[in-house]
This record gives sequence, structure tokens and C-alpha cells, in this order.
Amino acid sequence: MTNAQAYTIIALGIYAAIMVLIGCISYGKSKTLDGFLIGGRNIGAWATAFAYGTTYFSAVVFVGYAGNFGWNIGVGSIWIGVGNAVLGCLLSWLLFANRTRKMTRKLNARTMPDYFEKRYGSKGMKVLAAIIIFVFLVPYSAAVYKGLGSLFSAVFPGVETWVWMLIMACLTGIYLVAGGYVATSYTDLVQGVVMIAGVVWLVACILGHDAVGGFSGLIKNLSAIPEDGKQLTNIFGGSSFKFLCFNIMLTSFGTWGLPQMIGKFYAIKDTAAIKRGTIISTIFCVIIGCGAYLIGSTSRLILGGSLPAGGVDSVIPTVLMQVLSGGTAGIILLAIIMILLLSASMSTLQAVVLTSASAVAVDLIPAVRKKQTKPETQMLLTRLLCLIFVACSFIFATQNIPIIVSVMSFSWGVVSGCFIGPYIWGLFSKKITKAGAYVGVLSGLLVVGISTLVISLNSGFAAAAAKSPEMGVSAMAVSFAIVPLVSAFTKNKDTQRIEEIFTCYDENDA
Repeated sequence: MTNAQAYTIIALGIYAAIMVLIGCISYGKSKTLDGFLIGGRNIGAWATAFAYGTTYFSAVVFVGYAGNFGWNIGVGSIWIGVGNAVLGCLLSWLLFANRTRKMTRKLNARTMPDYFEKRYGSKGMKVLAAIIIFVFLVPYSAAVYKGLGSLFSAVFPGVETWVWMLIMACLTGIYLVAGGYVATSYTDLVQGVVMIAGVVWLVACILGHDAVGGFSGLIKNLSAIPEDGKQLTNIFGGSSFKFLCFNIMLTSFGTWGLPQMIGKFYAIKDTAAIKRGTIISTIFCVIIGCGAYLIGSTSRLILGGSLPAGGVDSVIPTVLMQVLSGGTAGIILLAIIMILLLSASMSTLQAVVLTSASAVAVDLIPAVRKKQTKPETQMLLTRLLCLIFVACSFIFATQNIPIIVSVMSFSWGVVSGCFIGPYIWGLFSKKITKAGAYVGVLSGLLVVGISTLVISLNSGFAAAAAKSPEMGVSAMAVSFAIVPLVSAFTKNKDTQRIEEIFTCYDENDA
């Protein structure tokens, strides 16, 4: 066993013990459904802000996006991190956090499907939203496993990738089932601290590498690369400008409609916490997002222009091994970076699993059953489904099931495309009707589904998957535009109920 492997195992053991301890301590606060799903709506600014940020950035961002875009686009890819921080985080908190908190309290809504049912008076919309979440978010979590597994395999080449996926699944399942949202909030706080420390230290080490020579050296050395130098140093992405813009929009505006992100606003305790959380979360996203893509943009220099055998997914793991393989300080940092990426993956996984499990246990099953489900039964079922969904996502990741891999490519765009219009307009306008909201949800499915079918018939499914960012952005735009348009030609039959809902913004803060 090498020193790097030994330090990583020690760090992993300490980290696992802390996560399990937090889960056990949080058990007493998660015995009710409100406590398990939204922390009793009493989560503070720091925990909520870090929960939002760590859910946003998983190992997929570092291993997949940063490695791929940094290698192919260069320094222009840093704009994705900027967009994520400003549009996906800051603007989301400023526009939606307080309104979401107040309205979901008024409606006593715990989940996105629950919000749709009570805002629009439609049990059918609740069922449809729960099905969409289940179908598209559980496969999405498989991508989180795969991103992390490939990185750990680079440090432990003798250990199968599935072993690391299994460790992550077991650890996430234990503290999530034990402590629910409270446990995930406080583990996210710990994970966020690790992520910030690791990224700052890693950026310093990589910029100080001889092949990079600081930020000025990065630009100078990238520009000297034959044929690609101009592209890699173009601040606006050069020939990849259009591709860059679509990915900024998808990964930034996409958070506005994702239930695992919006759910953080349900749980924050008051307006004062939102004001602090807005600043904390934005700073976090600037550091992590911009740091990840900056690291990716140095990859050509550190690897000498030779793409690793594993392709773009192996870029960041190989960079880490090159930069941190020598000296005790480098080995310790490598161990911290491995925990950083484990933290990023687990925080995203736990948010997706909790969202999916609650969609089925709290929204779908009670909606289709004739008998009322007891709160105790819902609690037990939600915990059980969390375990089942963790196991399912693990199996999907290890087996590479074709249909699951296909769904995974479109998951972010479809879910946000379905929900973004009905969710946002429902917060701001009394004139939005049930028909408008329904069409908004269905439009997300139709835009992606029809586009995928047409492109697949003409050019094959691989070509359709490559266009998934454009499809996702189009779905979000159509949903956002069509909801008020259809609402203008239809009427609300229960205007008195709508008026009562919107009094939540007139009430004193609680």
C-alpha cells in the first residue's frame, strides 16, 4: 500500500465516522414527517447555504464537466462556474427563496408535487410530478456514482470501481435513513467546509505547478499550444461559444426548477437566515464552480497535451495524480481532495434520493390509494424507499443498463423543463391557472421527447444525447413562456382560495 492510499483510507475512515455520528445525533429531530423531509422548517443560514451549494456540485462537475470542458474549451469554461454562482445561486436565492418559504408554509407543502397539488388544486398534477421525479432523478444519481468511482479507481488501481460506489451507497443510506433532512443539512455543512478547503489548496498547488506557472503562465503556455492555443485562451470560448452558452444556461437556470435544489428553501427558518444564506451560498459557488473549471483548463499543460487512456473523464483524476503524487504535503492534500469529491457526490446523492423517495411515499402512493395513509406508515415507507433508491442507483451505475444511461443524459433538462414554469409563475402570479400549469409540465416532456425522436430517426440516438443541453434549455424556455400564455385564455374557478394563498406575503415573518 502506498502512502497516498494509506492517508486516503485514514481520511475516509474519519469522514465516515463523522457522517454516521451526525446521522445518529439527528435521529431525534427526524421522527416526524416534517422533521424528516424539511427539518421542521427550522434550518439555519449556514446549513441551508452549504446544503444548496454541495447539492449543486457533485463529483460529476469535477470529473466530467471540468475535465471535458477544460480540456476542449480552455479558460473560457470558467464562465460556467461564474454563471452557476450568479444565475444558478445568487439570482435563485434573491428571487425565489423567501417567496418559496412563505408560500410552502402557507400551503403546508413539503415537496414539489405537494406544492403543485395545493397551489393549483390538482391531485393529478401531483401524481404526474411525482412520476417525473422518480423516473428521471433516480437514474441521475447513477451518474454521481460513476463520477466518484472513476476517481477513486485512479488512486486505488487494484480495487474495482463498484467497491467505491458501494461504500458511498452504504454511507449515504445510513445517515440519510437515520437523520433525514436534518442529518443531510449538517453533513452538508461539514462537507462544504472540506470542499472549500480542498479546492482552494488544490488551485494553489496546480497554479504553482512548473507546467502552469501561475495564472499569467497559464494563458501564456496555453497560447503556445500548436493549433489549439487560440481556442484554449479565448475568454469567450472561441468556436465553442454557442456550446458554452447552452451549458451555462442549462446548469444555471436548470436549478430554478429542480426539486432537490428548491427544497432547501422550504426548510430555512426565517428571512434573516435567507439574507445571510444568499451571501454564503454565492461565495461557496464562486469558489467551487470557478475553481473546478480553472483546474480543468490547466489540464493540457499538466498532462503535456496527451489525453489519458480513459478519455476526458480521466483528465481530472490523472491531473491530481500528477500534481499531488510527490511529497507528504501533496499526499495529504490528495487524501483531502478524495474526501472533497466524496463529499460533493454524497451531498448530491442524498438530496436526489430524499426528493425521489418523498415523491413516491408522500405524494404518489397516498394520491392513488383510497385509504388515508397514517403518518407513521409514511415515515417508515419514506425511510425504506430511501434505502431502495440508494440501492437502485448503485445497481444502475454498475450495470450500465442502456435505458437508464439514456434517461440519465436528459434528466436535468427534463425535470427542470417540466417544473420551472409552473413553480416560478405559481409564486408570483394569481392569474396562473391549473390548465396553464399542466401544459407547462407536459411541455417539458414533449419538447425533449419530440426532439429526441426526430434527431434519433435522422442521425441516431448518440446525436440526440449530444444535443441534450440544447433540448433542456429549450424545454425550460417553452415551459416558462407557455404557462402564462395558456393561463391568459383559461380561468381559475377558485379565485377565493388563490387570494387566500397569496396572503402569505402580507403576513408577518415567522
